[in-house]
Amino acid sequence: MTFFYGDYIMENQLAKSVEERTFQYQDSLPSLPVPSLEESLKKYLESVKPFANEDEYKKTEEIVRKFQNGVGEKLHQKLLERAKGKRNWLEEWWLNVAYLDVRMPSQLNVNFVGPSPHFEHYWPAKEGTQLERGSIILWHNLNYWQLLRREKLPAHKSGNAPLDMNQFRMLFSTCKVPGIARDSIMNYFRTESEGHCPSHIAVLCRGRAFVFDVMHEGTLITPPELLRQLTYIHKKCCSEPAGPSVAALTSEERTRWAKAREYLIGLDSENLTLLEKIQASLFVYSMEDTSPHVTPEDFSQVLEMLLAGDPGVRWGDKSYNLVSFANGVFGCCCDELVFTVDEKILNDIYQAKAQHLKAASDLQVTGYTFTSFGKKLTKKEALHPDTFIQLALQLAYYRLHGRPGCCYETAMTRHFYHGRTETVRSCTGEAVSWCQSMQDPSASLLERQQKMLQAFAKHNKMMKDCSNGKGFDRHLLGLLLIAKEEGLPIPELFEDPLFSRSGGGGNFVLSTSLVGYMRIQGVVAPMVHNGYGFFYHIRDDRFVVACSAWRSCPETDSEKLVQMIFHAFHDMIQLMNTSHL
Repeated sequence: MTFFYGDYIMENQLAKSVEERTFQYQDSLPSLPVPSLEESLKKYLESVKPFANEDEYKKTEEIVRKFQNGVGEKLHQKLLERAKGKRNWLEEWWLNVAYLDVRMPSQLNVNFVGPSPHFEHYWPAKEGTQLERGSIILWHNLNYWQLLRREKLPAHKSGNAPLDMNQFRMLFSTCKVPGIARDSIMNYFRTESEGHCPSHIAVLCRGRAFVFDVMHEGTLITPPELLRQLTYIHKKCCSEPAGPSVAALTSEERTRWAKAREYLIGLDSENLTLLEKIQASLFVYSMEDTSPHVTPEDFSQVLEMLLAGDPGVRWGDKSYNLVSFANGVFGCCCDELVFTVDEKILNDIYQAKAQHLKAASDLQVTGYTFTSFGKKLTKKEALHPDTFIQLALQLAYYRLHGRPGCCYETAMTRHFYHGRTETVRSCTGEAVSWCQSMQDPSASLLERQQKMLQAFAKHNKMMKDCSNGKGFDRHLLGLLLIAKEEGLPIPELFEDPLFSRSGGGGNFVLSTSLVGYMRIQGVVAPMVHNGYGFFYHIRDDRFVVACSAWRSCPETDSEKLVQMIFHAFHDMIQLMNTSHL
């Protein structure tokens, strides 16, 4: 929901017009299941083993046994009761716990950024192209919005099975609104059959905000008209002093932003009208003055500037900010939104910018392309390409830090109604055993290969289980939240040191996700101070990876980790091809 995209055009789908409607299968999707308690706890015990010595593991085994035979069973029964009345027992909880209750600033810590893929082929970086390219990319985005409005976007499927499309309703005209203790979601999107939907976009430039309607007499305005609007805005902003940058407040800690928003509305009721115009806009178009370096092999700088760029031209609460840079890289008259501000709000904006820039300067981002081989070669060797990258990451982390790294990988649960994600814990006993063999000079090549294939098989099974609703992390979260709702003490299982050491409670050292098999790339900040954020996409002839770390942590270095991963890629393929076996 709070993802923050550099670009989100799905190639090869814009022009498609199909009989079936985008959201037609929603009501026929199965409900999200509740896994078996026994199975979940068995899988949990397996996941903590790489991080425990013998005594610690025995203690955790006993804690799990007591939980399973005692309070855990009672909580599980209550969860089953909850699931009877909801098609997705997790949905509301997950939205609150993962997004709306989080108090840290969204822009660096929650939002996902990525460059659009156009710089690789027909739009390399070039000064002076920002406005013209902007008008074209805006027009394509607006066409995509119309496809969704008319339900002409093909429903995604896995084989013949339809997948949940609910998140596509949250892409346009959606905004998070800060609250003192919990944020809320405002979604103004409607399909044509459902009724009226906003049809304006918001443009942020040099601390100022503008809106304009993209429809004229029922038809989308053309790229030349979009260019005229952008040119007008750009000239106006370049010829007048910079605006107050109210948008920078969205980069602040959530409760402070909520209080500043309340104060802003109290200054002048018109401010609420202006805020709601931005909230309801299809998306925010951000005009940056900077020109990041970017090539198909190295996009570290553009990722860093997308994630940590000028907070005065980002509305961090919008589900979609389309960012344009001065060198044409992206990751009628206009209404200028003139907010009433005073010294306090200006000081709040100054403080928001300062905290954002301080945190942003601490973020190290590395984005490189591995071009020696890609999906074709791994599939030829019968190695699943996603698992290939996950195990390379495990080996790289083990070599760099001398220990296993607890890892979160996103699994998709869109087979189910409003399904989103489950956690695959990629650091398995099998993966660690293989990493140890790769560092052991006495281990034979055959032993290393066999252990690697065992690690592959384990990971593939976990991914399948998680996608089929048989993961355990969300199940354990549900049991914990039931206990809290019932006013019960937090069960011992969740206070066991091994729970957090293995990644529980959002403490994963490696926060990872495959962003797909197309040209979309992105990055997020690490979950923990001594961790890494690691996103990647897979293509036939290459792997594209992006890694982040905090500079203030002396242990971590995203540049070194990526280089280690590239070495691991070569070692793994050599292991499959070696003539000594």
